[in-house]
Amino acid sequence: MTIYNVVVTSFNKIHFVVDDSLNFKIDHFIIKNGDNILNINHYEVCGNKFTALLNSTINIKKECFVIYENLKVKANYSTLFSSKEFNDKYYCNCHLGYNYTKTSTTFKVWSPAAENICLLIYKESEPSPNEKPERVKLNELLNGLWYCTIQTDLEGYYYTYEITVYDNCYEAVDPYTTAIGVNGLRGAIIDLSKTNPENWNYDISPRTRSFTDSIIYETNIRDISIHHNSGVKNKGKFIGLTEDNTFSDKNISTGLNHIKELGITHIQLMPIFDFSHKSIDEKNPTKYNWGYDPQNYNVPEGSYSTNPFNPYCRIYELKLMIMKLHKNGFCVNMDVVFNHLWHHIDNNFQKIFPGYYFRYYENGSMSNGSGCSNDTASENLMMRKFIIDSVKFWVKEYHIDGFRFDLMGLHDIETMNSIRKELDTIDPNIMLYGEGWNLNTALHDDNKACMKNSLKLPKIGHFNDVIRDVIKGNIFIPNDKGYATGKSNLESLLKNCIAASIKNEESNIGIFYNPCETINYVSCHDNYTLWDKICVSCENESLENKKYIQKLCNGIILTSQGIAFLHSGEEFCRTKNMIENSFTSLDNINWIDWDRKALFMDVFQYYKDLISLRKSHSAFRMNKKEDINSHLLFLNDMPQNVVAFILKGYANGDTWKNILVIYNSNKNAEIINIPYNSWNLVGTRDTISNSPLKIIKGSKMQLDPISMTVLYSND
Repeated sequence: MTIYNVVVTSFNKIHFVVDDSLNFKIDHFIIKNGDNILNINHYEVCGNKFTALLNSTINIKKECFVIYENLKVKANYSTLFSSKEFNDKYYCNCHLGYNYTKTSTTFKVWSPAAENICLLIYKESEPSPNEKPERVKLNELLNGLWYCTIQTDLEGYYYTYEITVYDNCYEAVDPYTTAIGVNGLRGAIIDLSKTNPENWNYDISPRTRSFTDSIIYETNIRDISIHHNSGVKNKGKFIGLTEDNTFSDKNISTGLNHIKELGITHIQLMPIFDFSHKSIDEKNPTKYNWGYDPQNYNVPEGSYSTNPFNPYCRIYELKLMIMKLHKNGFCVNMDVVFNHLWHHIDNNFQKIFPGYYFRYYENGSMSNGSGCSNDTASENLMMRKFIIDSVKFWVKEYHIDGFRFDLMGLHDIETMNSIRKELDTIDPNIMLYGEGWNLNTALHDDNKACMKNSLKLPKIGHFNDVIRDVIKGNIFIPNDKGYATGKSNLESLLKNCIAASIKNEESNIGIFYNPCETINYVSCHDNYTLWDKICVSCENESLENKKYIQKLCNGIILTSQGIAFLHSGEEFCRTKNMIENSFTSLDNINWIDWDRKALFMDVFQYYKDLISLRKSHSAFRMNKKEDINSHLLFLNDMPQNVVAFILKGYANGDTWKNILVIYNSNKNAEIINIPYNSWNLVGTRDTISNSPLKIIKGSKMQLDPISMTVLYSND
């Protein structure tokens, strides 16, 4: 006899499955909750599935087992933890973490399963076998909230919680802590007001009027300045991005100076929260890691600070960097990773309340859609509360302008919509977007915050893998080509992508319902860089043709409707030496190679001028699908692999009446028919300009090979 999928569905109900229901004897079946035997009031059977209703209430402070003859199977509480019955009893809508003043500090932590919690107060920032902490017992309220107040000034001390739960004793860092010691192994008690740079309260975020006005530039704090020729003094640090007038030895702008020259609107920073000390030792940060392994969500990563031993330093320096970027006209978006923890067992959430913060299957195994051994359960109200509280904390304390959610499709729709609603109460122009992939997690497809559910996720953007793969080819097939790299018969798909991938019910094409929902990109930190993908799929092309392909790829992105996204370094053909997943590769693979900018200055200039063109002309940035439908017109009777469209009638209040954009991915020149007019040529495969390069009259024109052509007319 085998018993499996033992699930507690209510405080007095257990569901389980047996493999031989005919020979199963219910009177031999025992339910044990801690030391107590729970009696069955009655049971129901459906095939081999049993539901037992109990005479007494299950105590979640004790583990629950079912015993049958020589079998003993642990019951899974995860269904109970997500139930209304549990939430009505235990949901705690109060401020968690610590609240410091000079005269007292109050600590609050939530764990209905804990039997005992003690506050441990330390003088040292990291564990030492010689230091004995001061131990203070916390009090518990009926909803599982534990608390205590210490009537003294604790500034400069460190703390953890000692939790006794399910007959185990763990030491954990407070998930809500806002400061930590070196390597994040102890919370730090500080006065957050002392972390503010001068004039911090006057810091103003230059948020865009519409999300489609955004041009997002993804970079990594370490990558952007660690190169030996970056000209940056504080290489790999937050404050490296505060340094003005940095140049390489070839007198070419780098770092912040380069980003200013490029002209984007939003800087998206790869993880800047505290990530696992096993990935990077803050005391000796020689190893490399992207940081997609969260340890302490509400604290900056110490390896990016000049002094990770000082809890104030990392906070101050991050704020200083954000304020500097704001002063230079850039918004700062934060890459957040709430979908998994760095380890499925050795993490603070699991130690404080085992089984609550993670998503499980009925057999008790952890859901692993993230591929990182665990998925968090955003649908559980206290996990949802934590995510919302954290996002709001980063906005209010650090003036963050937007959030990119890693593997957003692992989260539930209600959580993402709740975040959007909370951000709207602060500022509706704060960006919210993420990876809306439909991943294999223990959540019903209808509840996933993925692209196919975009109608249920208004004002939330999704990385558009359709436009990515249409332009350059499938990322999982190295040799696969896309429109820009030479594959034919992609015109229809590309046209929909140009129109913000708006859903067309008649043709059953498209994904989104509004242009602010599509993040248009061809490359990001994952997979091959754009240049490496081009080199793999077009290996026999000349260097010049590869550069024209590189230009065309993001020429399409920067002239399409939706939100434009660029991967840092692709403006000068960034390479990672054909390494697809460089999350732990050496600096010389991941760094922004500033020597390369000099080699590909023509590509950089093209991207820079493209960005200026997009920013100068609102027709490329329509924020309503009705405007796209009214003002975007595709031209028919084009040669194969040529796509042409007009943004007509002063679209979105543009100063140009009609804008004609033409893509030609063929390796040969093409003669095409265009509407008869006097057209001002402002874009070729070599040059982009906001003023006319030449005037073209008539109804025909010749296109260069592998090119984007842009013209306008006010007639």
